[in-house]
Amino acid sequence: MRVVMFGYQTWGHRTLQALLDSEHDVVTVVTHPKSEHAYEKIWSDSVADLAEKHGVPVIIRNRPDDELLDQLREVAPDIIVANNWRTWMPPEIYNLPVHGTLNIHDSLLPAYAGFSPLIWALINGEPEVGVTAHMMDEELDAGDIVVQRAVPVGPTDTTTDLFHRTVDLIAPVTVEALGLIASGQTEFTPQDRSKASFFHKRAEEDIRIDWNWPAEDLERLVRAQSAPYPAAFTYHRGQRIEVVSAVVSEGRYGGTPGRVFYREGDGVVIVAAPHARTGRNHGLAITRVRTEDGRELPATEHFTSMGGYLTGRP
Repeated sequence: MRVVMFGYQTWGHRTLQALLDSEHDVVTVVTHPKSEHAYEKIWSDSVADLAEKHGVPVIIRNRPDDELLDQLREVAPDIIVANNWRTWMPPEIYNLPVHGTLNIHDSLLPAYAGFSPLIWALINGEPEVGVTAHMMDEELDAGDIVVQRAVPVGPTDTTTDLFHRTVDLIAPVTVEALGLIASGQTEFTPQDRSKASFFHKRAEEDIRIDWNWPAEDLERLVRAQSAPYPAAFTYHRGQRIEVVSAVVSEGRYGGTPGRVFYREGDGVVIVAAPHARTGRNHGLAITRVRTEDGRELPATEHFTSMGGYLTGRP
């Protein structure tokens, strides 16, 4: 089939590589310009560079326009394949090819449509994550599922671990889905919209630690914001500190959320959870921190004395 690929960053790069390695003919690539957004500078393998290396024409757009539509009509694709295309695609484009548009999304749809699905899924304690190939329709990430593959989430996995595990699914999922479509199959699995969820892009407010969260949720937040993602942060004596690593405390600690309370093992326990006063909750044992000047050190060296509070604001 003649394929036009819409994509961006490493997700798009992996999709394009899979298409180039397949029996299909990539006739044009559409990608976004480089971005300075913190999350878009991560996993930023260039789709444009890969296309140009293989002699595939490249079109750079922030969003589709009439000129792009005319260009796509000229190349007459049999199908569009999209992965990590960051702006709305109008029906005039996704319905243009005879086989429509296949979108590759890094979640187990219908859950975690939208942005940063791996981070949100890890924070929420999901047992597995994955990649879904689905047909695009008028609602974002809501079309019929062609192929879906899952991988388990381990108890110490970070988002970086899950990224590497799921990005390796892109090629087989894409090629299998295209094979089904090329064979003439047109009936696929409708999504159960009663199980759908939609998430927004991550921003600084989303990594600010709220000590009213249960320690188990905070521990997953720290793992979700693993390097190279911006680390979860809090304030100690008016100074911002990033929590590089942490574990749920062995003991249960009572008092006020955010209290710097007790040395336990290699960490310093911070009282957590909305009902911390009952003494029935575990705390978050911070093991490593990074200070405003970029120094990374054990929490036991940073918190030289117990007492005081970690806060969401200076």
